[in-house]
Amino acid sequence: MAPVNRTIWEPSSTAWDDSRLGDFARHVRTSGGPSCDSYGDVLAWSLTELGAFWRAVVDWAGIRFHDEPRVSLGSATMPFAEWFPGCTLNHAELALRQAEISPDGVAVVSVSQTRARIEVTWAELADQVARCRAGLVERGVGRADRVVAFLPNIVETTVAFLATASLGAIWSSCAPEFGVRAVTDRWTQVDPKLLLTVDGYRYGDKDVDRRDQVEDIVAVLPTLEHVVRLPYLDPGGEDGWSALLDHDPLVAAESMAFEAVPFDHPLYVLFSSGTTGLPKPIVHGHGGITLEHVKALALHYDLGPGDRFCWFTTTGWMMWNFLTSAALVGATAVLFDGDPGSPDLSTLWNLAADEGVDVFGVSAPFVMACRKGELRPGRDLDLSKVRHLGSTGAPLPPEGFEWIADAVGSHVQIGSLSGGTDVCTGFVGSAPTLPVRTGEISTRMLGCDVQAFRPDGTRCDPGETGELVITQPMPSMPVGFWGDRDGSKYHGAYFEEFAGVWHHGDWITFDDGGSCVITGRSDATLNRGGVRLGTSDFYTVVEASPQVSDSLVVHLEDADGGPGELILLVATVGGAELDEALIRSIRTSLRTELSPRHVPDVIDRVDVIPRTLSGKKLEVPVKRMLLGQPADQAASRDSLADPTALDVVAAWISQRA
Repeated sequence: MAPVNRTIWEPSSTAWDDSRLGDFARHVRTSGGPSCDSYGDVLAWSLTELGAFWRAVVDWAGIRFHDEPRVSLGSATMPFAEWFPGCTLNHAELALRQAEISPDGVAVVSVSQTRARIEVTWAELADQVARCRAGLVERGVGRADRVVAFLPNIVETTVAFLATASLGAIWSSCAPEFGVRAVTDRWTQVDPKLLLTVDGYRYGDKDVDRRDQVEDIVAVLPTLEHVVRLPYLDPGGEDGWSALLDHDPLVAAESMAFEAVPFDHPLYVLFSSGTTGLPKPIVHGHGGITLEHVKALALHYDLGPGDRFCWFTTTGWMMWNFLTSAALVGATAVLFDGDPGSPDLSTLWNLAADEGVDVFGVSAPFVMACRKGELRPGRDLDLSKVRHLGSTGAPLPPEGFEWIADAVGSHVQIGSLSGGTDVCTGFVGSAPTLPVRTGEISTRMLGCDVQAFRPDGTRCDPGETGELVITQPMPSMPVGFWGDRDGSKYHGAYFEEFAGVWHHGDWITFDDGGSCVITGRSDATLNRGGVRLGTSDFYTVVEASPQVSDSLVVHLEDADGGPGELILLVATVGGAELDEALIRSIRTSLRTELSPRHVPDVIDRVDVIPRTLSGKKLEVPVKRMLLGQPADQAASRDSLADPTALDVVAAWISQRA
């Protein structure tokens, strides 16, 4: 295993002076704030003077309010801290301001396996948003109405979202690969007025018709008044999208306006994965998302006009919302819709090279798959423009860092990012002036007071693993849950474990310098004889084997306090058998690289490991199934990337019994 703390990338000697982070620090100093000469200085100030920090972000980024706030932070008490009381603004207005500065610059590049590449200028984007807005108004959509989108990651989705936001209406999207139940479990909670949908899409070389599924979705949404169809798979089909935008450009532009809404007015509803029960409808506000995404993209990723930003995502994952916010800092969003593994794993690397992407984001499992596939994209392609490679969705093991440096390029800053749908951003990540060490997340992000807590609510020492908590409010914490009138469900989700402190549900360990390692979900923790074991450690070792494609580990506790039973399920490459030699190799690797406690009692093979649509492993639902809960109660099939995966595990459990 690679050493965890090897420094693998360092910033240039001029990084501070050249970065937007350094420019922000100079703005703070000249505006009467403290003198900050390093990232650590800015971070410390952002956590001791929350209101002043976020006001400085507003002023430095030129965020325009319609009505000025009375103060920056009215109340810091969680939940429901009061940010910028009295202000009004509009997210879409701020996202389109680059159209006034560089109308001929490229706003969006949309690459798809379903149709030809599309490039849209800032002027064209503003025009399409204006016409889409007029079409929505014509169909009766107004402030606080819900617009839902069964659309892929294409330019039309960005246009429709910004048009919806301009009206003060509320957006929610699901990717077209979602099953009917996954969609209706979400949207029946928000009573939408208008649905935007495609007829289907192409995934690799396979055409996927979704018209029947759309009809099933419409049938259970009684509040729908309009369905607008985009003929994406079949361009000759019913063109409701053209009808939506069928307004004279001049008339649409003249009628373009932006509804001035309060800071916490709902912008969109994101949903938790919904592996058990209904997905949580998480409401995010105009102000919180705007400020947080400006801060993250400009100060942590150093993105601005002329830069190109791409993160592989679908519209059902919060990284789509994060990617779309590239417009807030004037950067070009590079969108991709299709199968990242078709025709092979070089597809996304080709995209980054062809489009000259500066900041490129993928998932940790994708990085590890490329490593296992022995790809060398930095040798085969021109990736010289990629200066930052972001990774999220799961902890990136040290071997992933090493592979990126070796196979992509030593010039690339590796940014492991962790956050979530709950805050629609990362709260620990990277900064352009900080070094990167293998297996570690570099820092707390600005304004994010992330700590590790013991069960009694006291702060952990450096090197001690504890519950990931956030001890001060962030602007992008949810406005609330949709329909949760008294806030009890929201409070129960995050604030019951530690009073007044956000409890996220991950294990985290900080070192003396502030970098950290996340070792998995705390509710999926393995506890053998009183010793906590993080799941990510297992996966790093087990999936390093060239014969293992995926794995999942669960622990069945002993009621008498004994070691219990540790079970490891393995999916093998190409469906190969799990023979005694491989089992012996796995046991030896776990014992020598981790500890004897990490050696499973049971190692067995299944055809597929259950994962959510966003790629997270279903450790807790599988544990529940092992304890006797039926598969359909343990997890919602439509929340899974492969709905048959639960049946595979259920069959294995039946054989085990």
